[in-house]
Amino acid sequence: MLIVRAPVRISFFGGGTDLPSYYNQHGGAVLSASINKYFYTLVTELEDRKVQLISADLRVMQTLDSLRPDALEGDLQIPIAAIQYIELDRGANIFLASEIPPGTGLGSSGAVAVCIVKALSTFQQRHFDRYALAEAAYHINTAMLGHPGGKQDEYGSAFGGLKYIEFVQEGVIVRPLDLDPAVLRELDANIMLFFTGSSRASASILERQKKESAEQKQSTIEALAYLKQQAADALDVLESGDLRAFGEMMHDAWETKKRVTEGITNPHIDELYGLARANGAIGGKIAGAGGGGFLMLYCEEEARPAVARAMRDAGAREMLFRFDYDGATVVYDEPFFGNAGQAAGMDWHLVELT
Repeated sequence: MLIVRAPVRISFFGGGTDLPSYYNQHGGAVLSASINKYFYTLVTELEDRKVQLISADLRVMQTLDSLRPDALEGDLQIPIAAIQYIELDRGANIFLASEIPPGTGLGSSGAVAVCIVKALSTFQQRHFDRYALAEAAYHINTAMLGHPGGKQDEYGSAFGGLKYIEFVQEGVIVRPLDLDPAVLRELDANIMLFFTGSSRASASILERQKKESAEQKQSTIEALAYLKQQAADALDVLESGDLRAFGEMMHDAWETKKRVTEGITNPHIDELYGLARANGAIGGKIAGAGGGGFLMLYCEEEARPAVARAMRDAGAREMLFRFDYDGATVVYDEPFFGNAGQAAGMDWHLVELT
């Protein structure tokens, strides 16, 4: 038995500048953190040359009679595309589960692809470093499946931690942040997540942004340029330890983000955010492309109880979390897999699942 997990992410600044339609011309930058909510893939070998896929979240099971599936469709299209990409050459039972629902703005599709590629490449004794893992997952989601997203989800899941990611035509550069531990603990504690009560399909928002970026629509390009600069400025603010300024920048970034394209916010989101601000939240934004999912808020310690009560009374449920620093990782392997771990250049071990 092989168990792999990959975290989802929250994005503070620069979201939208990670789309190739923008960064190939202007360069992009994102400041984000992975959190300890995970997607899991469990793989066991089957003696025949069939592949059985089971999704606990979707309550779907599918058996592939061929190790070279042609049809990339249906609820399980990401694992099917990953099987094709990795060129699986033996039968397997693949079980999938996650701690969060899809469509909540935390980069779940990227985490799904990263986790499955990590699991299947390890199963096949192929080593992918974190950059290659993120690129493979992004290729699956975009080139193979036609999803319109940017790259930050896959990189956020593959690497883990708090990081500044630059996107340029020539490639991607990930810079993990080495902050003062006290500043990092306070930042971790001051970020709150509340489910707005609706998931959303980000594809229409991203497709519209992609189109407007490619057409160089002035309002879109100007807003994205400002968000990119904010990511760099927020990096400086974090490294200086001025967390209140960081929270204020989040508010400014949210006001700018809403000008990127239509559909990013709605009256319900605006009402919740206004309520949070009235109860002491300094800043915040919708996690992800927009339209629904999780509302992320920056709240200093004295304001957190009032904000939590106000959100609860308004029907928004809080999700507790902490930053994740492992990224995509193998958490369990039985001897059944022989020397696969050594071949993949990994240290196999059992860790506590959090």
